[in-house]
Amino acid sequence: MDRIRRFVFQRSFQVRDCDHLDEVTVTEPTPAECPACLEAGAKWVHVRMCMTCGRPGCCDSSELEHARKHHEDTGHPVIRSVEPSESWGWCYLDEACLTHSDYVKRHE
Repeated sequence: MDRIRRFVFQRSFQVRDCDHLDEVTVTEPTPAECPACLEAGAKWVHVRMCMTCGRPGCCDSSELEHARKHHEDTGHPVIRSVEPSESWGWCYLDEACLTHSDYVKRHE
């Protein structure tokens, strides 16, 4: 599954390094809801969590793209999915699809 996700997101099967894993401080997922969407009365498709500060936000497939906007506003580079049975991550700056072991190993 990681290989397929990597191809879909990166348009390549190649494993890309992420130079921003040292900024990961939060690895445990937050609730799968987007507070900004709840406040705006909007609907989201999936929720991602900032791995620097833990803020949840809706994904790029959602109308308001709160996770990406949080990255653009703060520069926090790495997010992860908080959807049930998903634990992959994404680095906006390196455009790298990350597996759970990529970011957990660095913080054990």
